[in-house]
Amino acid sequence: MRGVNVKKGEPVDRALKRLKTKLDSEGILEEMRRRRAFETPTERKQRKLRTASKRNKVRWRFSTGAAPAEIETVDLTNG
Repeated sequence: MRGVNVKKGEPVDRALKRLKTKLDSEGILEEMRRRRAFETPTERKQRKLRTASKRNKVRWRFSTGAAPAEIETVDLTNG
Protein backbone atom coordinates (compact mmCIF):
# COMPACT_ATOMS: atom_id res chain seq x y z
CA MET A 1 0.00 0.00 0.00
CA ARG A 2 1.29 3.43 -0.98
CA GLY A 3 1.36 6.31 1.44
CA VAL A 4 3.31 9.11 3.06
CA ASN A 5 3.90 9.89 6.70
CA VAL A 6 2.64 13.27 7.88
CA LYS A 7 5.33 14.91 9.97
CA LYS A 8 4.53 16.75 13.16
CA GLY A 9 3.40 20.29 12.38
CA GLU A 10 3.35 19.66 8.61
CA PRO A 11 0.36 21.06 6.70
CA VAL A 12 -1.94 18.44 5.21
CA ASP A 13 -1.72 20.18 1.82
CA ARG A 14 2.02 19.54 1.64
CA ALA A 15 1.57 15.87 2.56
CA LEU A 16 -1.10 15.51 -0.14
CA LYS A 17 1.26 17.08 -2.66
CA ARG A 18 4.00 14.61 -1.72
CA LEU A 19 1.55 11.73 -2.07
CA LYS A 20 0.36 12.93 -5.48
CA THR A 21 3.94 13.36 -6.69
CA LYS A 22 4.84 9.87 -5.50
CA LEU A 23 1.79 8.29 -7.19
CA ASP A 24 2.41 10.24 -10.38
CA SER A 25 6.05 9.16 -10.59
CA GLU A 26 5.01 5.52 -10.21
CA GLY A 27 2.35 5.87 -12.91
CA ILE A 28 -0.55 4.97 -10.63
CA LEU A 29 -2.57 8.13 -11.37
CA GLU A 30 -2.27 7.62 -15.12
CA GLU A 31 -3.39 4.01 -14.81
CA MET A 32 -6.34 5.02 -12.63
CA ARG A 33 -7.47 7.61 -15.19
CA ARG A 34 -7.08 5.07 -17.98
CA ARG A 35 -9.16 2.42 -16.20
CA ARG A 36 -11.95 4.89 -15.47
CA ALA A 37 -13.49 4.25 -18.91
CA PHE A 38 -13.37 1.40 -21.40
CA GLU A 39 -10.54 1.57 -23.91
CA THR A 40 -10.96 -0.05 -27.31
CA PRO A 41 -8.08 -2.11 -28.71
CA THR A 42 -7.42 0.60 -31.31
CA GLU A 43 -7.20 3.32 -28.63
CA ARG A 44 -4.88 1.10 -26.60
CA LYS A 45 -2.58 0.61 -29.59
CA GLN A 46 -2.51 4.36 -30.29
CA ARG A 47 -1.73 5.14 -26.64
CA LYS A 48 1.12 2.65 -26.61
CA LEU A 49 2.55 4.13 -29.82
CA ARG A 50 2.43 7.63 -28.32
CA THR A 51 4.23 6.59 -25.15
CA ALA A 52 6.81 4.59 -27.12
CA SER A 53 7.65 7.60 -29.26
CA LYS A 54 8.11 9.77 -26.14
CA ARG A 55 10.34 7.10 -24.57
CA ASN A 56 12.43 6.80 -27.72
CA LYS A 57 12.91 10.59 -27.95
CA VAL A 58 14.26 10.69 -24.42
CA ARG A 59 16.39 7.59 -25.00
CA TRP A 60 17.84 9.07 -28.21
CA ARG A 61 18.60 12.40 -26.54
CA PHE A 62 20.57 10.81 -23.72
CA SER A 63 22.31 8.24 -25.91
CA THR A 64 23.72 10.88 -28.29
CA GLY A 65 24.83 13.17 -25.49
CA ALA A 66 23.13 16.32 -26.82
CA ALA A 67 19.68 17.54 -27.67
CA PRO A 68 18.92 18.07 -31.39
CA ALA A 69 18.69 21.85 -30.92
CA GLU A 70 22.19 21.94 -29.42
CA ILE A 71 23.86 20.35 -32.44
CA GLU A 72 24.59 23.60 -34.24
CA THR A 73 27.92 24.83 -35.48
CA VAL A 74 29.02 28.27 -34.37
CA ASP A 75 30.85 30.52 -36.83
CA LEU A 76 33.58 32.40 -34.94
CA THR A 77 35.21 34.00 -38.02
CA ASN A 78 32.88 37.02 -38.09
CA GLY A 79 33.88 39.54 -35.47
